[in-house]
Amino acid sequence: MPEFPGRTLRIGTRASPMALVQAERAATLLRGLVPGLATRTVPTTTSGDTWPGPLADAGGKALFVKEVDRRLQLGEVDVAVHCLKDVPGDRPLPEGLVTAATLPRDDVHDVLLAPDASPVTTLDDLPAGAAVATGAVRRRAQLLALRPDLRVVDVRGAVATRLEKLDGLRPVLDADAMVLARAGLMRLGLTGRIRRVFPLDEVLPAVGAGVLTVQCRADDEAVIALLHRADDPRTHAEATAERAMLHGLRGHCGSPVAGHCTTDENGQLTLRAAVFTPDGTRTARASLHATSRNDAAALGTRVCEALLTQGARTIIDAP
Repeated sequence: MPEFPGRTLRIGTRASPMALVQAERAATLLRGLVPGLATRTVPTTTSGDTWPGPLADAGGKALFVKEVDRRLQLGEVDVAVHCLKDVPGDRPLPEGLVTAATLPRDDVHDVLLAPDASPVTTLDDLPAGAAVATGAVRRRAQLLALRPDLRVVDVRGAVATRLEKLDGLRPVLDADAMVLARAGLMRLGLTGRIRRVFPLDEVLPAVGAGVLTVQCRADDEAVIALLHRADDPRTHAEATAERAMLHGLRGHCGSPVAGHCTTDENGQLTLRAAVFTPDGTRTARASLHATSRNDAAALGTRVCEALLTQGARTIIDAP
C-alpha cells in the first residue's frame, strides 16, 4: 500500500452541513501535518439524518455513524470523522475499526437561543409555562431542574433547520426558546444567535461534548501512523475518562447522563459527572481527581462507582 503523501486520503462523514465542516477541519489538520497530502471528502446520508421520529425508537445516535463506519469497514473510505457524543458509549466499535485520533476539543457549553424578534436573553425572561426546544434528554432534565414550570419540546434536524423552525420560517415549532451546543454554532458561524451561555454548574455538557474523533481500519498502518500525529493527548485523556464513566453506567443517547473532564496546569484531571431523572427531580453527582493522564480510564471508573453508590442506576432507568 502506498505511503503518504502519494495516496489520496478518503474522509468518510455524514452529509449534513455540520458534519462536512467537521470533516474539513480534520482534513485541514492532517494536510498541515503532511505537506502535499491529498484528501477527498466522501459524504453519506445516514439513517439518523432521515429518520423522522425519536432516535431512541430506532437505535439511538448510532444511526448517525453506522453507515459511515460500514463504508470504512468495506474500504470505501480510509477514515471516518465523528462527533464523539454520537459514538455509542455502551458497545464496542464495529469489528476491525479503531479510534486513532482525538482532535483538540472545542467549547463544551450549551447555549440559549430565541426567535429573532424575541427579547428573551435568559431563562428568567421566559414566562411561566414557556416552551423550550431541545433534542437531548440530558438538557431536558437540567432545564426542568432549573425551571420545573417549563414545557420542554422535542426538536431534531440540522442546526439551520432548527433555527428556521424556531423563527417560524418552516412549519412552526411551538417553542419560545431553544438550547443547542455552542461548539456547533461556532463551527457554522452562527454564534450571533446565542442569547446566553449556560455555566457548567447550571447545565453540565454531554460526555464527549466538543470532541471530534477519527477512526480507521485496524490493519491500515499508514493511516494509523498519520492519525496518531493528529491526536491531542489532553483531549484524548479527558475523553477517555468521560467515556469510561459512561460505559460503566451503560449509558446511551437516551440516558440523562452528563460528564465533563478538565486538565489543570499541573496535569491533574478532574471529572465532574451527573445523572438525572427525565423530569430533573432526582440527581446524583460526583467529582473526582486523577494526577496523571495515564489514570484517565481509572478516574472514569471511580466516578461511575461514586454515582452508582448514590443510586444512579435507578435514576437513569426512571420512566
